[in-house]
Order: sequence, then C-alpha cells, then structure tokens
Amino acid sequence: MGCCESKFFPSNETHPENDKPQYHGPIQFQTEPFINRPPTVAAAAPDSTTIPSFSEFSLTDLKTATNNFSSELIVSESGEKAPNVVYKGRLQNCHCIAVKKFSRLAWPDPKLFAEEAWGVGRLRHKRLANLIGYCCDGDERLLVAEYMPNDTLAKHLFHWESQMIEWAMRLRVALSIAEALDYCTNEGRPLYHDLNAYRVLFEEGGDPRLSCFGLMKNSCDGKSYSTNLAYTPPEYLRNGRVTPESVMYSFGTVLLDLLSGKHIPPSHALDMIRGNNIILLMDSHLEGNFSTEEATVVVGLASQCLQYEPRERPSTKDLVATLAPLQTKTEIPSYVMLGISKQEEAPPAPLRPLSPMGEACSRMDLTAIHQILVMTHYRDDEGTNELSFQEWTQQMRDMLDARKRGDYAFRDKEFKTAIDCYSQFVDVGTMVSPTVYARRSICYLMCDQPDAALRDAMQAQCVYPDWPMAFYMQSVALAKLDMHQDAADMLNEAAGLEEKKQKSWKGS
Repeated sequence: MGCCESKFFPSNETHPENDKPQYHGPIQFQTEPFINRPPTVAAAAPDSTTIPSFSEFSLTDLKTATNNFSSELIVSESGEKAPNVVYKGRLQNCHCIAVKKFSRLAWPDPKLFAEEAWGVGRLRHKRLANLIGYCCDGDERLLVAEYMPNDTLAKHLFHWESQMIEWAMRLRVALSIAEALDYCTNEGRPLYHDLNAYRVLFEEGGDPRLSCFGLMKNSCDGKSYSTNLAYTPPEYLRNGRVTPESVMYSFGTVLLDLLSGKHIPPSHALDMIRGNNIILLMDSHLEGNFSTEEATVVVGLASQCLQYEPRERPSTKDLVATLAPLQTKTEIPSYVMLGISKQEEAPPAPLRPLSPMGEACSRMDLTAIHQILVMTHYRDDEGTNELSFQEWTQQMRDMLDARKRGDYAFRDKEFKTAIDCYSQFVDVGTMVSPTVYARRSICYLMCDQPDAALRDAMQAQCVYPDWPMAFYMQSVALAKLDMHQDAADMLNEAAGLEEKKQKSWKGS
C-alpha cells in the first residue's frame, strides 16, 4: 500500500528537499502463472518509458474490463478460418485497452500461445500499438494491447466523412509503418501477418501506430492472410509460408492504398505503373495537391515491393531510407493534419465517493487543502510518540517552539517561513509528526516544489502507514509532477483508507 518503503528514508535524513523522490507506485502482488514465465520484459526502445510492462491478466480482469465481453464494445471482428474479435476495455486503473479474443481452437496449446505472446510482448516502440499482456484460462486465449482511439487507416483513407488525408500525412503514415517494421526486424520479429490498412491505427494525438496483433498469427496453424487473394504475396499462395519478403509485398499494397485512396489489386496497379499512368493512379480527392517528384519516388518503392520474385524486394532499412527524406510539415501535429481533435483521456472517475479532503485533492485546490489541515490541527498525531520524562529537555522545548512558530506561519500562509520552522522541528529528530510532514508538504506545493512535497508526503506515510492524509498529499504532488494516473490511483487508495477509518469509528 502506498509508494514508499522505509529503506528509502534513513533515520538521519533531514533535508528531503535536496533529493528527488523515488516513486514506486502502490505495491502489487502477483500470482505465478501456469507455465514457467520468461524473464521480465525490458523496454527495448528508449522512447517507450510510458508503456506498461508486459504481464499476464486473469480472465476475471478482462471480463470486468470489457463488461463481460459485451457486443457493444466490439471494435472489429474478422477471419472465417480463424475468427477473432477485438473489444475495447478499461482496466481497474482506468487505462483503456484493446482485447483480442481468439476462437477456442485457434491455439489449443496454452504454453505455445503464451510463448508467442511473450515474444511479441517484449517489443516496445512508439510506432507500435504495443502488446501489454495476454490471458490463458481454460480454452480462452486473449491478447491485450494499448487502445488506439482514432480509428484505422482504412477508415480515414476509404471512408472519410469530413476530411481526407492530405499528402504529407500519407507520407508520414508510410514512414511510421516502415519504422515499425524495421524495429521489429532488428528485434528478431520480422514476420508480420496480413499487413493492410486495417492494421494501421491512430493514437490520441493522431500519430500512426502499427497494430501488434499482426505480429502473431490468427492461430497456431491457421492462415496468416485473411484478405482477398488478389492482395496476397504470390509465394504465400504457392507454399503457405510467410517470409520477411512477404511482409514487403504487403507493405507495397499499403503504399498503393496511400497513393490511390482506394484498395486496388496490385496487378492492376502494376499495369498502370508500367504504362506510366502515375497520375491516374493518384487519389483524385487530393486534387493535385501533392509533389509529383515525391509521388514518383513512392510509386517506385511500391513497384519494388510488389516484385514477383521475393529477392528483388527492398528491405525494411531501404523503406526507411527512401521515405525519411520525403517528410514535410514535420512541425504540424498529426491530429491537425487528420482534421481531428486531440483526444486527451479524461481523468478517471474516483472508485469511491470523496470526502471534502478528497475533493480538494482531486481538484488540486491547494487553498482548500491548507484550510482543512489548519482545522484538523494535530488530531491524527495521537499515539505516534511516547516520550519519557527525561526527554522533556530544553532541546525538546526548543523543538516544540519551532513547531509552534511553524504553525503560526502556516496559519498565516507564510509558507517559506513555515518550511524553515518545520524543518528545525524535523531536524532534531526526537519527535516525529506526520502532521508536520503533511503541512510542510502543502507548503512545498504552495512554493511550487512538488518533488519535495511528494517526499514529505511519503515520509508521513512511513510514520503513519494507514493515514489517508499522507496518501492524499502524495496524490496532489504526483498530479503536480504530471503523473496523473499514479495520482488517480493514490487518490482512490486514500479514499479507501478514509472510508475504512470511518467505518471503524462507527463500529466502535
């Protein structure tokens, strides 16, 4: 519970504001899975620090997240040979997820499914809609990924209602897919199954991501391609095997989609290219608003990808090297180019009703928090100190005098003076007071020092492990540090402790 352990706070520590707090989040307990789990997944890309680590989910968790796999939460379903459905869900920590539910017979061996999932789950990149977990429970086989709220490339390209994708954004999409494939190839996962415009998704800010679901087959022995045979790599039709070169062929079909704004068969497109009918190939909705030179380069790259002989197709590095120099309008956010609103996930609603203190913390109303602390005084410090008669020395009287001066300054909103006085009290170390830490924490927040505020709130928790106020103060400090999900989790934890405390009072 909470975010601190005593080892982070040595007894001789006197100036918490000098060091940055180490926030570790609420302590969680996890049971062992039914198989020997591979080593802990580490982030493989430097830009993936905010992506949740890969883990095993329980079926109960995913049923709760998807309202028992409600049909109203289905975002896609496909495949006749190996049918699968994708649901939108929301975890208890309020993160949105996409859950892919396979048919019962798609992966009969749970160990094989888990191993494949862990192989994909170790990948982490900003160009991927990353896999964050899986579930094997009885006959159930599920994958859990980051949820992308702004639809698919197919929707924006073929079924747009208000604004078609402009040329610069199409080039951005092409490069993003190429970078995702290049990353996967470098990480030893070069096979992507059934790459098409439905596999390209757009995140909150409109940036394109490649779905991680395509890195796993629809079933352990099922077909890797569910699209029309006209778009399937010729070698796959011959031997049923997917190779890295097959992925390049599929990338070529996506380039055709981006060029034409239509899903046209590769053979037809190649006939147009050979006849130098490039302008006829281009999407008429662009109304000529594209660079002919850039379009020629992209058409040439598509032609290379669609070569009949796999060895004649380019590598992922070739894709990136060709598309990177074509990027323009790099300073314009993707959501602007797509003509959509940037979707900021709303702060999650608290799981429990909030007290006045909880409400003030959720609003980050520092003035209200200060007033509540003034009114509460030191009521919650009872029992935290047992002092002998010998300890009532002149030093003790000086320490209590420092606290009293701090209290006056705190009441009068002289926050810097209060910090100095409370620090004198803390530095002596004879008496510990969670309320002093909480008061100094709000003083630090008033002085725009959220790091020091968080550290004091964590110290208050160490003194009084189940004190709601310590958790409330951590919540506000975390929010000020832009750690909004952690702040929401801490707010709910504080509310739960407060509710528990009130029930114990009523029962006594």
